[in-house]
Amino acid sequence: MTRPISSKLFLALDATWPPLRFVNLPPWTLREGAGGGQRVSAATAAADLCKDDITAAEVGMRDLQQHPLFMLRPGDDALDEWLKARNYDIVDPVAIYLMPIKARPHDVPDTTIKSTWPASAVVRALWEKGGIGPARVAVMDRVRNTKTVLVAKGATQCLGAAFVAKSDDIAMLHALEVAPDSQRRGIGTCLMHAAAQWANQTGAEWLALMVTRANSPANALYRTLGMCDVGQYHYRRAPQAK
Repeated sequence: MTRPISSKLFLALDATWPPLRFVNLPPWTLREGAGGGQRVSAATAAADLCKDDITAAEVGMRDLQQHPLFMLRPGDDALDEWLKARNYDIVDPVAIYLMPIKARPHDVPDTTIKSTWPASAVVRALWEKGGIGPARVAVMDRVRNTKTVLVAKGATQCLGAAFVAKSDDIAMLHALEVAPDSQRRGIGTCLMHAAAQWANQTGAEWLALMVTRANSPANALYRTLGMCDVGQYHYRRAPQAK
């Protein structure tokens, strides 16, 4: 099985975590995020780019009422240097994890995993406590591809949840959150195995996710599960006006 190239992973990211709208402003793709976070608000560049093109992107993002923010993907080295020269700050280096689908059950005592859509009020409340508020839930609502919410349920409460959506042969996981009083009980691992099972059932060949490198516990979990760190990206954000 041939590992998907990074460009395909970024296409899957846009399909499974989409902005409110894409704005085509060659050589840029701008994203109107509607408060849904950096992934849905950052501009990305085509290959045929010159330094003077940056100003047009900045104007376009400000027209969207967004502070200028660029996603720097593999191959964007020149753009990264140009933005650095403009005093843009590096924000949130992100690791890209990938593994071939292995549908293996992983049980946690007194826990069941249910696949459902849409997310219930209980799940939305859990997400909001973890910083995944209504604007990010709206991102999930916008996904047109096959998708689900995986919910880990105990006898009396929601223990954790994750959102998974499929793009071509890639299932991408987002918004994995475990209730604070249920952490260190294997709930995250249980949800990851459930994501692999769901992906297998939908015909996906790969399970992927993207997580900030600063999130050490999550990075450790994904490596323990056998996921491969296959790349990274980061953001550059314009300095705030004085």
